[in-house]
Amino acid sequence: MLIALIARDKTGALQTRMDNRAAHLGYIEKTGVVSQAGPLLDGDAMIGSLIILDVEDLAAAQAWAANDPYALAGLFDSVELIPWKKVIG
Repeated sequence: MLIALIARDKTGALQTRMDNRAAHLGYIEKTGVVSQAGPLLDGDAMIGSLIILDVEDLAAAQAWAANDPYALAGLFDSVELIPWKKVIG
């Protein structure tokens, strides 16, 4: 099941993002369920994340999101998990 995780950073939290980036990328590599990912941008500034998870079910996506080092560090103002269907690509 593909799930789009759309997370918006708290205002002024760029340093939190940068301080936890290596752990976040390591978590992505370790868990092996991320199909695509990248930051949301406002100009050149990173303001959130879009991550496509390939997981068993919504509960697995929720668990993945809850254990992401970014989430554990309190980076996000909001997180949405939305079932997604790949059509192109």
